[in-house]
Amino acid sequence: MSHTVQDRRPAPAPVHRPSPLSHARMPRWAPAAIAAGSIAAGCGIGIAAGWESRIQWGLISALLFVAATYAITTKVENSRQAKDRVATSVVWVCFVLAIVPLASLGWVTISKGMQVVDGYFLTHSMNGVLDAQAGGGVYHALLGTIEQVAIAAVIAAPIGMLTAIYLVEYGRGKLAHAVTFFVDVMTGVPSIVAGLFILATWNLMLGFGPSGFAGSMALAILMMPVVVRSTEEMLKLVPNELREASLALGVPKWKTILKVVLPTAIGGITTGVMLAIARITGETAPVLLLVFGTKLINPNPFEGAQASLPLYVYEQYAVGTDAAVARAWGAALVLIAFVMILNLVARGIARWKAPKTGR
Repeated sequence: MSHTVQDRRPAPAPVHRPSPLSHARMPRWAPAAIAAGSIAAGCGIGIAAGWESRIQWGLISALLFVAATYAITTKVENSRQAKDRVATSVVWVCFVLAIVPLASLGWVTISKGMQVVDGYFLTHSMNGVLDAQAGGGVYHALLGTIEQVAIAAVIAAPIGMLTAIYLVEYGRGKLAHAVTFFVDVMTGVPSIVAGLFILATWNLMLGFGPSGFAGSMALAILMMPVVVRSTEEMLKLVPNELREASLALGVPKWKTILKVVLPTAIGGITTGVMLAIARITGETAPVLLLVFGTKLINPNPFEGAQASLPLYVYEQYAVGTDAAVARAWGAALVLIAFVMILNLVARGIARWKAPKTGR
């Protein structure tokens, strides 16, 4: 009977606990409004304090943005959401701090370089033009850069790719560890050291004079570890199942690498090689030591001094006259455009060679 009475008692009312999702949420436009207010406050503080540097204004605005985001989010939502928004705000601030110098560099280079870059500038050399005079062009330097970078790529790309294939497909034991160690060391070698090495061996010991080929060998030393590392990472991304399937069919290992592994990773390998080429295009120290530079057009990279775009920029800016500095900015713009074209070509090849997935 007692059990029956107890069962007929009314059940206790459930305790209502508000869901965390039912808390007030900040509107979508809140981060933009906080950023605008922080920028206004930072500029106001900079003007009131008499700071002339816009960098100081920007740093104060960034600190105010992070602090205001945390305070407002804690008041409206909760401390957990505030910490999440602060982390997001720090990421955005770091992104802006990274992109502002790049955008400023691009704007200054384009605005000053476009004043001299035209058809005449791209198709004429400095032959017969004094450094203090207006006129002249960058054709001889552009030709030298293309030839030197092309020779360096022909030397470094096959050696780097074969080294990466050895490390991924065959490398075992002490030799592989030694090769990996030396590749890591070469990655951090300063460009001037590579130039001094070629100068001591090719020029002083063997008796060869300055030439574009000597500069290309130094650039190849700088390019090689980048090719090895990028190719090695791309080969590691190839699934082992593809290798095993090919080997199970009786295909030799070398043919498996040639017909299966390399075609699968060719897009990433090509991108790595193109990025390595873009990395060495702007090197100045090896060219200064080994190529020497000239005002004349020298289409033969194996004999005689030759010009290059980085060296041309250095020489013209060192002159200091208005005409020379203008030519330096024009050559810098041409160099940036050349590197940008290489990066776009690399991205295009990567997309073209990427595996096509059906819908």
